[in-house]
Order: sequence, then structure tokens, then C-alpha cells
Amino acid sequence: MENNLFQQAKNAVTNFMNAQGNTNASQTDQQAAQNAIQEAYNQASPEEKQQLQQLEQQLKQRNQLS
Repeated sequence: MENNLFQQAKNAVTNFMNAQGNTNASQTDQQAAQNAIQEAYNQASPEEKQQLQQLEQQLKQRNQLS
């Protein structure tokens, strides 16, 4: 069964990255993506946890660039 929270986390990060590319995404958008990752992590499979860690790294790297 697909982890819905995992998919929501992926979508939140993608939305944040896209918003930041077009305009300045707000701190709230970044926090929402981070929160979605944390929520998904609790129910994630080992493979999903690895992907969530990668998404979190992308957020951190993007934050350092802005």
C-alpha cells in the first residue's frame, strides 16, 4: 500500500521547489514541506525513509542558497 503521507511530503517539497524557482517561496512554505516530511517519516518504509532524507537534504541545500 502506498504511503499517502509519503506522497504528500514529496508533493510539498516539489511545490516548494517550484515556487522558489518562480518567486520567493515563503518560510511558511518551507516549514510546511519540512512538517510533511516529519509526519511521513513516522509511517515510512526503510526505502521511503531514505527518500525522505534526500528530500530533507534538498530543502536544506535550497535554504542555504537563498
